[in-house]
Amino acid sequence: MLVEEHQLPVQRACGIARLSRTAFYRPPPPRMRTDAPVIAALTAVVAAHGRWGFWKCFDRLRLDGRPWNHKRVHRVYCALRLNLPRRIKRRVPTRLRQPLQAPPMLNETWALDYMTDALYSGQRFRALTIIDEGNREGLAIEVATSIPSPRVVRVLDDLVALHGRPRALRTDNGPEFTAQPLVDWCDAHGVALHYIQPGKPDQNAYIERFNRSSRTEVLDAYAFESVTQVRDLTDTWLESYNRERPHDSLGRVPPLTFLPRLFSPGQSNERLLT
Repeated sequence: MLVEEHQLPVQRACGIARLSRTAFYRPPPPRMRTDAPVIAALTAVVAAHGRWGFWKCFDRLRLDGRPWNHKRVHRVYCALRLNLPRRIKRRVPTRLRQPLQAPPMLNETWALDYMTDALYSGQRFRALTIIDEGNREGLAIEVATSIPSPRVVRVLDDLVALHGRPRALRTDNGPEFTAQPLVDWCDAHGVALHYIQPGKPDQNAYIERFNRSSRTEVLDAYAFESVTQVRDLTDTWLESYNRERPHDSLGRVPPLTFLPRLFSPGQSNERLLT
């Protein structure tokens, strides 16, 4: 650059830039060619151990007798974009198909699921929906910006105190339902966990149909400004759904008309429709 722009001799220009004349006349080879051994060795280590970080890979190279220092290896590591988080495929558990049976009996099976929507401002919120499959009654719709597994357990504790304990829970394989707090709660209360097969929402069809009604009549019908508004309107709708709204599969009567809750939690929860 100094030679061309300022018409300086090569020797003087190299002295100013502190560059040898050999380097001026012989430009360095492409990085891809000089780094080829590093790339090959680093790629082999990452292919064999996909969850190792940089220092694990570098230590393995040094143990294999590679002479490169950590600066060079890290430069190649970043050039290969190995420093970015590597997404791996989530391992989906194998589940047995759960028969979709709903005898007209209260507290036999409760179904749980999540819905997601957004406020007018764009803030996302979630809704945990729980129904009793015996009479399709909506037991609860918990609305919040975040509903982790411990909060699911708290909601279930409130419902058990109000309605009694179910025999089983039917859920999908979401992280909140497979987390240890819910599994421990079911073990402590003697409640069976029925996970549907991955990618088979039809195996939880009753609550999927309930969610469709909730979304059509509440979430898609209004523009909400706060989570409190969502809760208030959802609570009003849930009361109407259970006591006033005719249900086609129940003989066109509301859930609590089809099979009312006429007992306290301390009594038997096996009341069949007669």
